[in-house]
Amino acid sequence: MEREGFLRSLQFLESAGLRVGAIVTDRHPSIQKYLREQRPDIKHYFDTWHVSKGLAKKIDALGKERSCGEVLAWRRSIINHLYWCASSSKTGEEAVEKWKSVTNHVQNVHHHDSDLFPVCAHPPLEMRAWLTPSTKACERFCDLMINQRLLKDVAKLSPHHQTSSVEGFHSLILKFAPKNVAFSFVGMLNRLHLAALHYNENSNREYACSQSGEPSIRVKWPKYKKGEHSLHYRKTAPTYSKYKRIMLPYNKYGKYVDLLQN
Repeated sequence: MEREGFLRSLQFLESAGLRVGAIVTDRHPSIQKYLREQRPDIKHYFDTWHVSKGLAKKIDALGKERSCGEVLAWRRSIINHLYWCASSSKTGEEAVEKWKSVTNHVQNVHHHDSDLFPVCAHPPLEMRAWLTPSTKACERFCDLMINQRLLKDVAKLSPHHQTSSVEGFHSLILKFAPKNVAFSFVGMLNRLHLAALHYNENSNREYACSQSGEPSIRVKWPKYKKGEHSLHYRKTAPTYSKYKRIMLPYNKYGKYVDLLQN
């Protein structure tokens, strides 16, 4: 289903006269195969969040093994490092070299045998929970970080765009068309149109500020973070001007429509 949806979306864009030079998706195997074999002219990138989500699960699983619990202290730093590798690299090779440096970094070694990334970019650090070389935790952790499949994924991480906007739109659709309610085809189509109108109008809202003019920030505890918090800037209240324009004809003639239906 994902592959068919992707093909239809790509066909729709190209039928409108757009030339697709690059695309960002998750790591769905059938989409990878199609782009690799059928459309080599399109540069295929991976969404960083999807890669980090899978990596975080593997770190959690490793931390549950005997004598490996200390790797959990590095979980958040590793995910942040993955995002930094993607955003700060001009090529996939550079991203991979930056990523592989983490195996030295966790052992308090900050110079690397790499021409693309010979030394860590951070300033001197205070004492951290460094992993002891040659221990089970360190060896298993390093094996996980330089897994060949993961390195291939890191090389294809998107340096600019991500799929978060699409994920946000899909989340918004659930407010207009809940999954636990059955709608007719026309009803579902109309709700999707309303969701698209609402998203297009409010997706680029400005950030809200406090009375002192400082950006307003709130703390969230997402379920997927398992107790960890995250900071988010508050946005201004959403607007509904497009709804009002749509409802104007109905407000004027709606009573006649109701009479005809009755």
